[in-house]
Amino acid sequence: MTLVARSDPDDARLLEVVRGWLPGRRWYPAKGVAADLTVVGGIDLGDDVRILLVRVLAGSIDVVLQVPLVFSSTGDVVGSLDGRPVSDGAAHPAFLRAWLAAADGPGGAFDVSTARMISGEQSNTSVILGPGADERSSGILKVLRAVAPGENPDVDVPRHLVATGWKNVPAPLAWLQATWPGADEPGYLGVLAAFVDDAEDGFELACSVARRGDSFVGPATDLGAVTHGMHGSLVEAYGVAPSTTEEVARAVESRFSWSLSAVPALARFADGVAGVVAEVRSLPSAPPRQRVHGDLHLGQVLRSHGTWFITDFEGEPLAPLSERTRPDLAVRDVAGLLRSIDYAAAVGGLTGPAAQTWTAQARDALLAGYGLDEDATLVRALELDKTLYEAVYESRNRPDWLPIPIAGLERLTAE
Repeated sequence: MTLVARSDPDDARLLEVVRGWLPGRRWYPAKGVAADLTVVGGIDLGDDVRILLVRVLAGSIDVVLQVPLVFSSTGDVVGSLDGRPVSDGAAHPAFLRAWLAAADGPGGAFDVSTARMISGEQSNTSVILGPGADERSSGILKVLRAVAPGENPDVDVPRHLVATGWKNVPAPLAWLQATWPGADEPGYLGVLAAFVDDAEDGFELACSVARRGDSFVGPATDLGAVTHGMHGSLVEAYGVAPSTTEEVARAVESRFSWSLSAVPALARFADGVAGVVAEVRSLPSAPPRQRVHGDLHLGQVLRSHGTWFITDFEGEPLAPLSERTRPDLAVRDVAGLLRSIDYAAAVGGLTGPAAQTWTAQARDALLAGYGLDEDATLVRALELDKTLYEAVYESRNRPDWLPIPIAGLERLTAE
């Protein structure tokens, strides 16, 4: 079922109820700056359940936010309208029942009365639903906050992977689409996927292993193999496109120029970056571009009963859909995992030779599981590209963490 958002005179008043509450949400995209908020439309999902679509304009930010609300005194009450309490609807049983009733997909029976919102999520809101009367496995509903017309990779890609028979992705069980004024095609509001039970976040697991000084070789080898299988299934589902070494070389040069303008201290790596770029240009060819994860790191994978599952195919939610679905080199996903290993060692408290040994062993194992050599030129180039981005990000947001990408740059640009 494709829902249709329409204007309602009360929606502007409802926006005033939540206007002061929105900036405090982790998923609100315009923190700390003045923003223009307007109602795009609203959807009556069920009795006393309304989804408000709010356009947020602030500088370069221009997004449509999904804000599910329930007229109820239970749950997280954020205000009132005409004496009726208004609550955050994302994990409210009334919203969840209405969502399941309207959604498409194979579905399943779930107990919404025990729903639990996952804390710490930023760009979206995820809610765990327990099994219903059929006693089948639990589900996890991702309520997409920044919505856009067209396919959402976090729904589309897992559906394609499951269709190929690949089993290391939580299977989508239901999804909900809508249209709204200004949208030229339907967009996704959310997706319900099978819940991976007894799972541990890959980054937290790696940090814990590093903190104990234990080896991460086994899990890293398995993760490399699973990533390779994912890329094979993505080729089967989406096909490939031609690529050239010049495209890769120019991308790294562009990234370095951008990073240098933001962090002038990176100038000392200029010769090393130029050397890597020259190596890329000397390659006889580049592998074809294909559909990739696009934002793969240890925080996007789960380990359950000795098996890795890859999640969160959405990419950067605020980036245009065309960028998030653009074919790329599969090695870019591998580079993201390699950088995540360095971060896990640092956050796990390893320093000096112990950190070097632990990361080298884990990196070698990941690449061996995937079937790549760490000295492969494209691996080095795309890891360098990622590390330059990290240097800018950390300088702006977490200066205390800047030594992590700096150490990576020293290794990657060494002769």
